Amino acid sequence: MTTTTLAWLVPLLPFLGSVAGLLLGRTAPGFVRPLAVLPTLAAAVLAVIVAVRQGGGKTIEAATQLTPTGSVPIDLALYIDGFAALAAVLVGVVATCVQIYSTGYLRDDPRYPSYAALVSLFTAAMLLVVYSGDLMVLLVGWEIMGICSYFLVGHYWETPEARAASLKAFLVTKLGDVPFLIGLFALATDAGTFRIDGILGAVAAGGLDHPTLIALLLLAGVAGKSAQFPLHTWLPDAMAGPTPVSALIHAATMVAAGIYFVARLLPVFASSAAALTVLAVMAAVTMVGSALAALAQDDIKRVLAYSTIGQLGYMAGALAVGDRGAAVFHLLSHGAFKALLFLAAGAIIHAAGTNSLSAMSRMSGLTRRIPDAYWTMTVALLALAALPPFAGFFSKEAVLVAAEHTALGDRTVAPAGAGWTVLVAGLLTALLTAAYAARLWLLAFRGRGAEAPDHGSQPLAMTTVLWVLAIPSLGFGLSVTYLDDWFDSDALTPTATTAVLGTGLALVGAVVTYAVWRTLTAKAAQAPAREPVAAHVAHPDAEAGQVEAEALHLPHPAKDPTDPGRVLLGPLHRHAATGFHLDALYAAVFVRPVLAAASLVRFLDREVVDTYVSGAGTGTQWLGWLVRRAQTGNVQTYLSALLAGSVVLALAAVLVAAGA
Repeated sequence: MTTTTLAWLVPLLPFLGSVAGLLLGRTAPGFVRPLAVLPTLAAAVLAVIVAVRQGGGKTIEAATQLTPTGSVPIDLALYIDGFAALAAVLVGVVATCVQIYSTGYLRDDPRYPSYAALVSLFTAAMLLVVYSGDLMVLLVGWEIMGICSYFLVGHYWETPEARAASLKAFLVTKLGDVPFLIGLFALATDAGTFRIDGILGAVAAGGLDHPTLIALLLLAGVAGKSAQFPLHTWLPDAMAGPTPVSALIHAATMVAAGIYFVARLLPVFASSAAALTVLAVMAAVTMVGSALAALAQDDIKRVLAYSTIGQLGYMAGALAVGDRGAAVFHLLSHGAFKALLFLAAGAIIHAAGTNSLSAMSRMSGLTRRIPDAYWTMTVALLALAALPPFAGFFSKEAVLVAAEHTALGDRTVAPAGAGWTVLVAGLLTALLTAAYAARLWLLAFRGRGAEAPDHGSQPLAMTTVLWVLAIPSLGFGLSVTYLDDWFDSDALTPTATTAVLGTGLALVGAVVTYAVWRTLTAKAAQAPAREPVAAHVAHPDAEAGQVEAEALHLPHPAKDPTDPGRVLLGPLHRHAATGFHLDALYAAVFVRPVLAAASLVRFLDREVVDTYVSGAGTGTQWLGWLVRRAQTGNVQTYLSALLAGSVVLALAAVLVAAGA
């Protein structure tokens, strides 16, 4: 079978699995789990075969015209280079792990068939984005992911929090998609094609007439999809969805799509120094702001959500300095350890029996009760903190090295100012990332919270997936010397300067956090232990998966006396805990004016437009009443009226004649 045939099957298999799962979910429930796991697993295996055959060498291309348009044609095209081949492997592996994990996590959820089908459709859409060689076909996958995220984030639709989060995710990403679509049309107009190879050829030949405008329009869509400032606010709230969905969105789909898109079309953005500068500033603000916010969160999933935003900022920073190899390398590395972090967090929630204990201030005794989650999450947090030899160290260093080369003028793709912006923000974020990673580990596994009842051992499907993902989280970075051919043949190895600075700052962040925690713990040891908190439900599988819907927004727990984040952030803590009030700002600037305008339109419609319509109807009724009163049926009355009218007309005629 040819490589192109195998590549067509990669997104097709999970799509067919999704359709079959939706059709057979109610009539043949025994097929639901095989239809969820096997097509996705087969797609992952085929993606690996395609990657091996591609080998980081010549781009694999194939195309057939979908339909004549009369202007710019639309093709069903493949464009598989080293980036696409490896990204597809990431999507396939993580999606397979999520599907297997979900068979245990949502074992008795009555809506599991639709959930599994949507996850498969989500996977197929992302694989379509990865392999597509035509921007219009890519847009199809891009938008399908948006609607899948709406349904999956709102899986527990009984709760107002899940409904609001799904709607917010959809609307905020659509806010970026509108200029994104305009940018795609403008790009195709300038280049004369939607084909990626044709666009790259036009850029190389200087064929873009409006590179800055196009790049900025496209960046709006990227900011929404990949949760970059200022369109990042939907991602923390998306934690209302099931935890496996969070793992899929954060690690291998949705948020990765925007970064991958810029990497695929980086020459378009590199043709505008202004666009790269905007991207660098956006990445720097995203990195630092999200790291500060993560340091103030109490809910473990919200910490990880802000962590994802910050790590995506690293990838955007690498693209801003013109190094797509470093960006995609960090995308792959981050996908492994972030999926592991979320699935380990799901194991914690599963063990606690209620999502109310996802608040780290309420955790206790988890090391003993869920050792698999403890050890694998420790590996993932070390990778997140970018400590050697874990995967995150090598990929983060690749970003810092690229920024250093640009700042010093060794790389001239982007302005030196963009390099300095990314480098300084990246180093500061390394310090903060290690701090909140250490804080999460200490509060979750060494905390003094109230221990929830033990709900038994974890399903094998869940624990197996955790250890599978721990392998690339630990060792993927060590393959850096073998991946040069896959990443434009650019070296991704660390340099002494950034390695010492980055690792040193990370160690400082972790050590200071630990020292503050030890001091606070010693003071709190004299205080009485808190009362146990009873779980809301007996087991997450027992009540239709309502564990995570049970207490998504409980009243904020009492101030944890051992929380080092409050000391480290000081007066900044209350602002960071709310995401620096961006939601409140958007509500004041955008939401309230729109609601006020809607109220005004409703008032005008009801009180003005309806009044005129009602008045017209009432006038017609009155006129009809008068006419009806004149219709007596008496012939003498009609003749008398006719005679009177004739006399009046005659007198009028005489008067007119006399006046003349």
